[in-house]
Amino acid sequence: MFENLQVFRLAHAKSVHAATRQALFAQNMANADTPGYTARDLPRFSEIIRDDPAAFGLRATRATHLNGTNRPLQAEIFERPAEKNPNGNSVSLETEMLHAADAQRQHDRALSIYKASLGVLRTAIGRP
Repeated sequence: MFENLQVFRLAHAKSVHAATRQALFAQNMANADTPGYTARDLPRFSEIIRDDPAAFGLRATRATHLNGTNRPLQAEIFERPAEKNPNGNSVSLETEMLHAADAQRQHDRALSIYKASLGVLRTAIGRP
């Protein structure tokens, strides 16, 4: 029941996005010494939502409902432009650590939104 509410779907999508970015940053750090490796990233969550307005518009709840779709957000992984080292690697550990901390904040924010919304629903139905 709760997964069909817009705020819960949005919080879930934001947390999945942050977790995926965190995994990419971990891969980037693991390949910091790999010659020719290029750092990878996902577009920011706000860009994905802005570029795909149907992602959180009307949704089909069954196959014949509104001819809609019920698909997850899709984002393309891209190679982040950066200055290359002499070995052709573009990973900077300091930059990756900053990005990883940002992804952690985004994930924490998504969980906070989810918990706050759940608290509002519990209060509305009279459960603590």
